[in-house]
Amino acid sequence: MKGLSGAKLLVVHPSSNKSPGGAGSPGAALASRRRVCAAVLLACFACVSLATTLLSAARDPGAAAGASGRAAAAFAVPGSGSGGGAASATGEGLPGYVFDALVQYSSAGGNSTASMPGADVRAIAAVLKRRAPCNLLVFGLGGETPLWRALNHGGRTVFLDENQYYVSHLEGRHPGLEAYDVAYTTTVREFPDLLDAARAAECRPVQNLLFSDCRLAINDLPNQLYDVSWDVILVDGPRGYTASSPGRMSAIFTAGVLARTRAGEGVTTDVLVHDYEREVERACSREFLCEENRVAETSTRSLAHFVVRGGSAVRRDAFCSGAGAAAAAH
Repeated sequence: MKGLSGAKLLVVHPSSNKSPGGAGSPGAALASRRRVCAAVLLACFACVSLATTLLSAARDPGAAAGASGRAAAAFAVPGSGSGGGAASATGEGLPGYVFDALVQYSSAGGNSTASMPGADVRAIAAVLKRRAPCNLLVFGLGGETPLWRALNHGGRTVFLDENQYYVSHLEGRHPGLEAYDVAYTTTVREFPDLLDAARAAECRPVQNLLFSDCRLAINDLPNQLYDVSWDVILVDGPRGYTASSPGRMSAIFTAGVLARTRAGEGVTTDVLVHDYEREVERACSREFLCEENRVAETSTRSLAHFVVRGGSAVRRDAFCSGAGAAAAAH
């Protein structure tokens, strides 16, 4: 029987469950070197970017500040400033050359969208240029609505109109426009009786319009509008060219009361009345804004400019002085 004592060979195979790229393999070393190179490249890029930014800031500090301002504006929440959608008169006005260009274009004879003579547009613009940015209240919507809003850039401009559908229409065309509809209860044919009634005790020059018993007082506006200190009031509405039209008696009376009710010593309100050549506008302006307050230099045939004083020194028993009252009666 043959013996089994010969030499034997033992062969060991690597396990199939182990990865060929172990910690000490060439593939692992190559991947590690790639990660290190990528990290170095990113660090170099960051250093170059930082150096470029610092160099630019050193050469032009204004540009850096402007960039930071633009970045802040880009991330600002709309309406998060004071007043929300209703801006207050604290911003910066238009540059003079932009203001003048807008007025020149709007008052040009070939402007088909204008509903006001060029001379009147320029007279109103002259007042706004002196007061803007300010609190501007406009009775009436029309072809000049975008202009008044633009000229008072940085201030607050509020429009009041009798037609709620026209208010909605313009709000859609001009996002951000602040406008409210007013329900007038008067007509032009009532003008003589209303003027006589306004001379009664309840139609005082200084009063709280929200609780007024005077028929000419507008007391259905949003409450916060009565608390605004209006710098300029433009009366270019409502309609007043027919006997059944609402007429501007209430608008002119309310403008006179708002101007006189302003708090603060020495404050004044510029009140401008368009279509001054018409009987109602002329008579009511003389009655409630007073001839002694009219500024002839900045008035035209169809536009009257009044500077009405407010504060504690205002007379509370009559709108005009004795001479002014006599002129209004005639």
